[in-house]
Amino acid sequence: MGKPRGIRAGRKLHTRSRTQRWADKGYNKAHLSTKYTANPFGGSSHAKGIVLEKVGVESKQPNSAVRKCVRVQLIKNGKKITAFVPWDGGLNFIDENDEVLVSGFGRSGHAVGDIPGVRFLIVKVASTSLWALYREKKDKPKS
Repeated sequence: MGKPRGIRAGRKLHTRSRTQRWADKGYNKAHLSTKYTANPFGGSSHAKGIVLEKVGVESKQPNSAVRKCVRVQLIKNGKKITAFVPWDGGLNFIDENDEVLVSGFGRSGHAVGDIPGVRFLIVKVASTSLWALYREKKDKPKS
């Protein structure tokens, strides 16, 4: 059938192109406001949360390891997420009920590497950088 042609086809072409835009995945993602509803952070880059428990996530094949992660409940909306704890021994600085700052893992909502379903990363613990704690540049404050 093809597209309408002719001198009076302008309105038809315009409305058709407007409806067909929604078939484009990128257009849908940009215009449906799902980054506020589907994303636990609600469109922001970082979020604070409370540590519920420490968990070990088994890595995907062909690797064999237990990646150290924590379950975090976000303060702003109460959603529960799993966040990766970086560095060897980084989990030792995190206790249950600690307040942590969580950021994305760098792939815009996708899991990274061999850690299935983990989309977030721990950045700070009790308002102190996890990197500074790991490098022994700072001590964790007593709360």
